[in-house]
Amino acid sequence: MSKRIVVLTGAGVSAESGIKTFRDNDGLWNNHRVEEVATPEAWVADMELVLEFYNQRRKQLFECEPNPAHYALAELQEKYDVRIITQNVDDLHERAGSEQVLHLHGELKKARSTIDPDYIIELQEWELKAGDTCLKGGQLRPHIVWFGEPVPNITLAAEIATTADILMVIGTSMQVYPAAGLIHYAPVDCIKYYIDPAVHENRMVKNLKTICKKAGEGVPELVRELLNT
Repeated sequence: MSKRIVVLTGAGVSAESGIKTFRDNDGLWNNHRVEEVATPEAWVADMELVLEFYNQRRKQLFECEPNPAHYALAELQEKYDVRIITQNVDDLHERAGSEQVLHLHGELKKARSTIDPDYIIELQEWELKAGDTCLKGGQLRPHIVWFGEPVPNITLAAEIATTADILMVIGTSMQVYPAAGLIHYAPVDCIKYYIDPAVHENRMVKNLKTICKKAGEGVPELVRELLNT
């Protein structure tokens, strides 16, 4: 039976593909705080503004491509049972060929009904507009977990983390919860790799090996090592 590698990825994996978060130094997007365009309250207050925020993110995503880190993780499937748990809302892991991807914070290229949460569709174009509805007439909203909303997949993610023979944490500060807590669900004796240019030691985690590099460099190097062992 193949060993299982569980991979936790954050924004640093997609940054080298040109994915922007619309957060600059002052935390604003078009003079609006990101929280003001990414919360349930924002949706109620100004639906058009929220739709435009995600339309711009989606438009950018359609123009981006996977980078070496995404492709390297897909190569691991040749030898290992790979499960990716990502905080990212892009589809770059899937486009690179990874088959088992769990999105914690939703998916940018999908929309769901505001009256029927089970109605979820794949968007073929970047624009989602007011008046785009489900079959029951409910307005479609971005299929994104907003600030202040529960993270439905966190329980499943924790269950997956408990099955890891090897854990890889890539491109995340491990400071944002609940995702940051997933590393503590991995078995104590499994080897854990933490790849990030701003990597910091975490003495609370046993068997942790740190790699202070960007994902596009550190991930392919580690993958080659794992495929050759």
